[in-house]
Amino acid sequence: MGVMLKPPPDTPGKAWPAILIGLFVAFGGVLFGYDTGTISGILAMPYWKQEFSTEPDGGITASQDSLIVSILSAGTFFGALTAAPFGDLLGRRIGLMVSTGIVFNVGVIMQTASTSQPLFIAGRFFAGYGVGLVSALIPMYQSETAPRWIRGTIVGAYQLAITIGLFLAAIVNNATKDRDDSGSYRIPIAVQFLWSLILVIGLIFLPETPRYLIKMDKYDEAAKSLGKLRRLPIDHPAVVEELSEVQANHMYEMSLGKSTYIDCFRGTLGKRLLTGCLLQSLQQLTGVNFIFYYGTQYFENAGFRNPFVIQVITNSVNVASTFPGLYLVERLGRRNLLLMGAIGMCVCQYIVAITGTVAGTTNLPAQQAAIAFVCIYIFFFASSWGPVAWVVTGELFPLKARAKCLSMTTASNWLLNWAIAYSTPYMVDADHANLQSKVFFVWGSFCFVCIAFVWFMIYETKGLSLEQVDELYGIVNKAWKSKSFRPALSFADVDAEKSRGFSLADIKDNQERKRSVQHDETLPGEKGVVA
Repeated sequence: MGVMLKPPPDTPGKAWPAILIGLFVAFGGVLFGYDTGTISGILAMPYWKQEFSTEPDGGITASQDSLIVSILSAGTFFGALTAAPFGDLLGRRIGLMVSTGIVFNVGVIMQTASTSQPLFIAGRFFAGYGVGLVSALIPMYQSETAPRWIRGTIVGAYQLAITIGLFLAAIVNNATKDRDDSGSYRIPIAVQFLWSLILVIGLIFLPETPRYLIKMDKYDEAAKSLGKLRRLPIDHPAVVEELSEVQANHMYEMSLGKSTYIDCFRGTLGKRLLTGCLLQSLQQLTGVNFIFYYGTQYFENAGFRNPFVIQVITNSVNVASTFPGLYLVERLGRRNLLLMGAIGMCVCQYIVAITGTVAGTTNLPAQQAAIAFVCIYIFFFASSWGPVAWVVTGELFPLKARAKCLSMTTASNWLLNWAIAYSTPYMVDADHANLQSKVFFVWGSFCFVCIAFVWFMIYETKGLSLEQVDELYGIVNKAWKSKSFRPALSFADVDAEKSRGFSLADIKDNQERKRSVQHDETLPGEKGVVA
């Protein structure tokens, strides 16, 4: 079915409202991508270094470098962890508006007004806090509103927005880098007000997610929201059936126990949480943010020609390569696409490492080869692990624990993001580890780990509703067997009280026996009619 904006045959209602809403909400990824990309160029700007340096030589030390870059990730880590109360208490929609319009903008104001490191660093922390909140709430909103046949593409669009943000940052940085005044860094930073304004204004007109309203026991409002998303009357059989399944699934999950943080670590939910946290952590350990955080400085220090231009090129490849991923996530499925991406990234990282180590970065053909394979690596990342990590984590969790689990998986992403941002200057700096191109051996080795992780841990969830994912994990115990799974359980037919203590596999078998008995009972009558 690919990324055709055409639903499967006999699908009631319209698909385009939910698709457009999901794609618009994905715009929030621009906040993260742009903020991430901006700092890479700002740290290399002559005026900014002259204004913010505390050293006699007018430079920035490795410790200052790592703190300025990584403090954003520290803020996003805490923001992601607090996204659960934001998403559950305020709702997905209002939570996004507060995160973007207030928290994020406070950080932008502080950075724009700063003329020294302390205020600039504080501003990056608060901007990061807002980005952390948004990064957990957006995939949650998208996955809870998108039709299942195109959910992967819509949630994956969040990564596309991140790449567009990175690209826009590279363009703006390149345009202002030679200014000999505070506009060189203030203009790129202040542009972020525009991105937040667009998102907040749009959210005013969007509905709350039907699943959140079911969670809050607001069935009538949930019916209105789903009717708006599907362009169907609230009493249409398709709306009633979908909401009944969501509500029944939620009641069954709640009958098993409360959704405390401790419960998130138990049973199949704990297995899913581990999968999500490892997936988001490994996404960072592939080394992609080394290129986007420190790319300009790395290429400049390594003697590459036109490092700012190289950064624009790598960001252009990043944007363009995300589109094949949005197509393939529904064509190949989550599991196959992640496997393909991990293998491709692993090969490219090792080639860049070997080329830089053997031939050196001062050799022009070696430079060209390294840049080429960095771009190929970015293609594999942007078309697989970039978008699909957000897709998979957005699909993994039951409604009762979705906000808490997604906040923890997203926090895992930001924790590793912070660790890499903080440690990288020490890894490549000449006065410390001085790995230079050998750092790509590190990223390549983690890409190799990604291959094994996908094989043993990633279940195929393509084409399943969020409620059917619960059935998948309750019945299939091996990830590599998940592609043969076919949903057979109807939560609407489950009596939550009578089924307490039964596994989903037992409930499914019981429902199949009942269907078989009902089928057999109708056969004699049917034969009699024929006779």
